[in-house]
Amino acid sequence: MASSTFILCFLAFSLILSLIKPTVASKLEIEELSWLDDDKDDEISMLQGRHDSLRKCDFGSGKWVYDQTYPLYDASTCPYLSTRVTCRKNGRPDSDYEKWRWKPHGCNIPRFDALEFLGRMRRKRIMLVGDSIMRNQWESLVCLVESVVPTDRKTVTYVGPTMVFHALDFETSIEFCWAPLLVELKKGFGNKRILHLDLIEENAKYWRAADVLVFDSAHWWTHSNKWTSWDLLMEGKHVSRDMNRMVAYQRGLQTWAKWVDLNLDPRQSRVIFRSMSPRHNRDNGWKCYKQSEPLGYASHPHVPQEMMVLKGVLKRMRFPVYLQDITAMSSLRRDGHPSIYTQAGGVGVVKQHQTGHGSADCSHWCLPGVPDIWNEMLNAML
Repeated sequence: MASSTFILCFLAFSLILSLIKPTVASKLEIEELSWLDDDKDDEISMLQGRHDSLRKCDFGSGKWVYDQTYPLYDASTCPYLSTRVTCRKNGRPDSDYEKWRWKPHGCNIPRFDALEFLGRMRRKRIMLVGDSIMRNQWESLVCLVESVVPTDRKTVTYVGPTMVFHALDFETSIEFCWAPLLVELKKGFGNKRILHLDLIEENAKYWRAADVLVFDSAHWWTHSNKWTSWDLLMEGKHVSRDMNRMVAYQRGLQTWAKWVDLNLDPRQSRVIFRSMSPRHNRDNGWKCYKQSEPLGYASHPHVPQEMMVLKGVLKRMRFPVYLQDITAMSSLRRDGHPSIYTQAGGVGVVKQHQTGHGSADCSHWCLPGVPDIWNEMLNAML
């Protein structure tokens, strides 16, 4: 009887031990997993903190800092730059305009990393829509990424008003779409150029299915005299020879805003509107000539009318459009324009200027240069 009792006690004790061991093991596993989770949480918190700080940062307020590690690419090795923006190749004697980095107050814009950018943009379409200054920015963005893509794994194609750079291994496209007024400008009766303030689909059909859309539209609305962008304005059946430029701009933007609200899904597309690029072309077009460094501050800072109109339209939209404000920061960079160095043989243009002839481009930007910083900011916003 005692023997059987001992056997039963032994078996019971063994059973208890067998139940305890897995419990101890699972507890250790749980602690290890929780330690890993804590580490992961810390990592996520760090990333979220970085993103939150960038989101809260006012990118448009800061100063230009001279940085010897810039530019971010070599213009002589990027095959996608148009002649008019390769200022050094066109004879510009100085190069410091390539070495200024924008430092916002209270935060830093991360340095552009081409592989990291392409990794995040894998299988995505990035489209920049606007005028020749937006093409300026497109060329900058393509040059920022193209050096990490093997020659036989990148192409550029042209479809209608679009230019498309393909990074084939990443299945990523960086596209430019020519639409300087966003709404439609058509030839009408008597070969007149008619700006349709309420029509946009002919342009917008190219924007569909893009994952990231960056828009700009301002300069063509302000052209005047012989450079005016249209002969007639049309809205519905109403035709007019002219109207207040800012009223026309607002109505065109409202048509664009309505299209975005009705056709894009914020879960699938990011939309950014880049503010007006400043021009330094007063004093007979030579305001940027011979300028070699940024201004330290704006002596008479003002908000352009176009910016006030744009903010008013964006505020009334349902779709969350992000405003990329580059106007104030770029207004300090009168040294960054091509000036007379818009084509090979710029030295000859200097002689023309000395004899009272010739002109300077104080609207577009030399590359490498200011648009590279816009793209670093864009990368941080994304």
